[in-house]
Amino acid sequence: MMLYVAAVFLPLAGSFVAGLFGRLIGDRAAQVLTCLLLGVSAACSVSIFTNVALEGHSVTVPLVTWIQSGTLDISWSLRFDTLTAVMMIVVTGVSFMVHVYSVGYMSHDPSIPRFMSYLSLFTFAMLMLVTADNLVQMFFGWEGVGVASYLLIGFWYEKPSACAAAIKAFVVNRVGDFGFALGIFGAYFLFDSVSFNTIFAAAPAKAHTVVHFFGMDWNAITIICLMLFVGAMGKSAQLGLHTWLPDAMEGPTPVSALIHAATMVTAGVFMVARMSPLFEYSATALTVVTVIGAATAFFAATIGCVQNDIKRVIAYSTCSQLGYMFFAIGVSAYQAAVFHLFTHAFFKALLFLGAGSVIHAMSDEQDIRRMGGIWRHVKVTWLLMWVGSLALAGIPPFAGHYSKDAILAAAWASGTPVGHFAWVLGVLAAFMTAFYSWRLLILVFHGKPRADEHVMAHVHESPLVMILPLMVLAAGAIFAGWLGQPLFVGHEHTEFWRSAISVLPGHDVLSGGHELPEWVEYAPLVMAVSGVVLAYILYTLVPSVPGQLAGAMRGVYLFLLNKWYFDELYDWLFVKPAFRLGRGLWQGGDGALIDGVGPDGVAAATRDIARRVAALQSGYLYHYAFAMLAGVAAFVSWYVFNAR
Repeated sequence: MMLYVAAVFLPLAGSFVAGLFGRLIGDRAAQVLTCLLLGVSAACSVSIFTNVALEGHSVTVPLVTWIQSGTLDISWSLRFDTLTAVMMIVVTGVSFMVHVYSVGYMSHDPSIPRFMSYLSLFTFAMLMLVTADNLVQMFFGWEGVGVASYLLIGFWYEKPSACAAAIKAFVVNRVGDFGFALGIFGAYFLFDSVSFNTIFAAAPAKAHTVVHFFGMDWNAITIICLMLFVGAMGKSAQLGLHTWLPDAMEGPTPVSALIHAATMVTAGVFMVARMSPLFEYSATALTVVTVIGAATAFFAATIGCVQNDIKRVIAYSTCSQLGYMFFAIGVSAYQAAVFHLFTHAFFKALLFLGAGSVIHAMSDEQDIRRMGGIWRHVKVTWLLMWVGSLALAGIPPFAGHYSKDAILAAAWASGTPVGHFAWVLGVLAAFMTAFYSWRLLILVFHGKPRADEHVMAHVHESPLVMILPLMVLAAGAIFAGWLGQPLFVGHEHTEFWRSAISVLPGHDVLSGGHELPEWVEYAPLVMAVSGVVLAYILYTLVPSVPGQLAGAMRGVYLFLLNKWYFDELYDWLFVKPAFRLGRGLWQGGDGALIDGVGPDGVAAATRDIARRVAALQSGYLYHYAFAMLAGVAAFVSWYVFNAR
């Protein structure tokens, strides 16, 4: 049992020591300690994966009794099944690579122990989330990830833009988290428990339970699932609650890789997959998940085609790929969604860390319009970025091909209109994914140099401590799909997943019997290759055409460049009215009413009375005599009046 506990709590120990004693032990010791403990945790996760996922020995490790109040009984336990084991491989593996990479990338930062402490704290919070045995324990890890991401995004707090991005991520995620909390309340109301085992066992009997809500009758499980999905939308940056994701690029590049590749943004996908026994009994909730996921995949891909910041292009790619995962869940292909989560972690972390290597080589330049022609100077980074891009575009035999094709095949095999809708948007997104991936590669590495001579003179390959993690992730981007396909979505998927994921018999789109037309099978690959070819034509053969197209279709170009104006829309709908309301309550309510009538009003009245009384102190004797006579007259009048 110590193996399971150590895998989860070793990152916390590293965070604690580096954070509290970083100045005492020094930068290098903080780096070595956090990397070592994360490496041990990753090794433990491999052993856990072998024992739990491959050999089928699911384990629950009870730690302490947490909350006991009436019928609410919450124990703190670590749940290890196949879903947890997969997530632990992803979280600890990618986090370990990010920790090692950070040794080189952050070598000149003045706050290295604090940064390493935050990274390990983030990893611990994510491990608490994926090993949770009940909804409240999961919510603890969920909020812990939110706090750690706030600290990491705003790590360079001297920059106002970093502080604003951290606050934005925190606030937007609170919207989703409120929905998640309501879902937890609803689950306890319906099942009288927040334990996964109790909820999943009782779900079939509660499938048709109706509650009266807002004057209407609603299916109880549908309401709970929709509230839980709102939480997933916030954490996984789905359409509507996605606006924090690109701004989070203000954090250091290792943070971008950790948040956007394997950990924070995949928490929502994991949570919905974990709750599959509940979602399976709500066709409405699954339909909503499918539509939102497909729309997000398409929406984010359109924006990625015109972005110019190297990290923002990859960030919108993450948003789009998360959309794929959610519409896979919506058609009950939970296994395909987690498979894509698994492969995506490797190639997206590779792309983010590769982008960091480019930024490092280009003297902190992030605008791809000011790059170009550097591949000869950074050949290893160039080659590894190609590997990541091929995997992202879904070109065989790279990892993304297996998982993305499994999702699209499941969407078509579902045989439903909403499934076919998701397939169409997914195929269009595959075309755009390949296009913006090769647009980035060509503008960054190929063509004529567009940076000034001073920057080009200092272009250099990253140190070995940054390159080695890229090579490990590249191996995952090449082999993870081929190795994982039989287990995750192939002929062994039932034995591999066991009870970790529950799918009703009529919803199983991964098992045999779904013959797909050839054009459906090959459409994603054809679209991906077409996207690569189009990018090559536009940015290599006729590089003047993109500028001409942007000028000819300026409205569309600006619409995409400004991210469908979601930020402006939210600013108009929420931010400015909130400021006006706050200003009114401050100036009118607090200032004029509360302070005006209360403390300020009493003080002003006291000053006014004192001023008037002071005016009577004139120094003339006859004024005082007159005042005395007036007082005597008033006193006598009062006495006579009362004597009657």
